[in-house]
Amino acid sequence: MAKKPKKGGQGTPATVALETAAVPFTVHTYEHDPAAASYGGEAAEALGVTPERVFKTLVADVDGTLTVGVVPVAGQLDLKALAAAVGGKRAAMADPAAAERSSGYVRGGISPLGQRRPLRTVVDASALGHPTVYVSAGRRGLEVELSPADLVALTNADTAPIAR
Repeated sequence: MAKKPKKGGQGTPATVALETAAVPFTVHTYEHDPAAASYGGEAAEALGVTPERVFKTLVADVDGTLTVGVVPVAGQLDLKALAAAVGGKRAAMADPAAAERSSGYVRGGISPLGQRRPLRTVVDASALGHPTVYVSAGRRGLEVELSPADLVALTNADTAPIAR
């Protein structure tokens, strides 16, 4: 059943979106270390979850259009595969400031859910092989666990093999 974040008792746009959609999810918190080399790796380790089940949200520029790729923290976003998945030709990582402005979240806390401006989203197909996956709940140190089917439905995402 849905649980609200424990920090301050206030939801993020991501948790509000989940509550509004009435899908089951669980919020997990951990103490974020600003010196951590990888936000996603830190989340997987802190939560005791395999990195294949923790997904990072990356914003790329595909032919001039911001596009979201959601891939396991254990891998990297394959920009060519992302471009192909959305019918584009070229993709590059988006400017971090543009990603933050578009999503309404800060780097390391960008959630695929509850973004300020919903963008075309592609979730790596590997997510469908897990009963639940973890994605950022909208800030560093806050993850949300939900079914991959609900993640895909709520983000109106396509699924494709976009990780390497």
